[in-house]
Amino acid sequence: MTTSRREFLRNTTQSGLAALALNALPAEASAFSSADELAELRALKPDHIVRSLPENMVWGYFGADVPPAYNVKDGDVVEIQTVNPSGVSRTNPEEFYTKNQLPIDAHAQEVIAILKNVKPEPSGIRGHMLTGPVYIEGAEPGDSLEIRILDLTFPAGFGVNSVWPGGGGIPDEVKTRETFVYRYDAKRKVATLKEGVEIPLKPFMGVMALAPPPETGRVSSIPPAFFGGNLDIKHLVKGTTLHLPVSVAGGLFTTGDGHGAQGNGEVSGVAIETAINLTVKFIVHKGKPLKMPRAETPTHFIAVGLDKDLNKAMKNALSEACAFINNELGFTFNEALSIASTGVDFEVSQVVDQTLGVHAMIPKSIFTKKKFTYWT
Repeated sequence: MTTSRREFLRNTTQSGLAALALNALPAEASAFSSADELAELRALKPDHIVRSLPENMVWGYFGADVPPAYNVKDGDVVEIQTVNPSGVSRTNPEEFYTKNQLPIDAHAQEVIAILKNVKPEPSGIRGHMLTGPVYIEGAEPGDSLEIRILDLTFPAGFGVNSVWPGGGGIPDEVKTRETFVYRYDAKRKVATLKEGVEIPLKPFMGVMALAPPPETGRVSSIPPAFFGGNLDIKHLVKGTTLHLPVSVAGGLFTTGDGHGAQGNGEVSGVAIETAINLTVKFIVHKGKPLKMPRAETPTHFIAVGLDKDLNKAMKNALSEACAFINNELGFTFNEALSIASTGVDFEVSQVVDQTLGVHAMIPKSIFTKKKFTYWT
């Protein structure tokens, strides 16, 4: 039987999380919470906070040899602070804020310090500004890691989208580069580009990854892969779960590329790029290997397909969906394919990350004889 979010929070608190003093709750946590939700959040305190400081950042890559910024235990709740310097120049970061009439507040100062002190990968690999890695005790190759997304909050009241020649889904049609600042209305939960254009805010992390196997070496954070990374699946919002295969001891979880909102496809090349503080619970599943990332929401299972060719990414998503319905839900392969054809929606995650993504949305409601428990 599915428990309510309130029951989950109460049970989690009783399991050993200390109560958080009312005046210790970050100000941004209230931006997108009702009064009841805010009271519940105040009852929780992360076991660890990984701050967005230069020493906790990795610029653009994953690797089994990247030293962890933080060690946590299986079952810990961890707040991971991230930045998203999209639109901000490394050589003159202050200019972005003054040009767009944005305050150079504490968060902006963190972004500026990071850009001035964090070095790109020496071999030339480029990608996102990321926080981590986080070492999860007990995670070993052959396990899978469950990442429960407990909360996503904004430390800044804006996000950035850009278009540029050669980028996005129609690269030859873009003639000039332009950056757009979307300003947030926290009360109404929308982002405004200009008067008359409001985008509903639905924050999620574009990048959540574990380290690839040691033999892979260091890889860019731009293309997603079997270990996660730049999946850009817009459904991975608060209250959802991502499952990733563990390839190295400790898993080495890294995250960044926060998005305030994104359409399926991410067709300009980026979403509303924004800083997000991510709170997750890590759960290690021993001896339960995965070939590809999987996700779950209160209403759907999500299977993922990836490839440089979008047609092949679609086929891979279909294969993963059929394998899940076959192996996890107990139907024959032919039954699974029939169910996928009649009841499953296949959506394009993104078409701009070198390796392209399609995800299958498998509704729980169509399996009327099965009962699915979930943590929210």
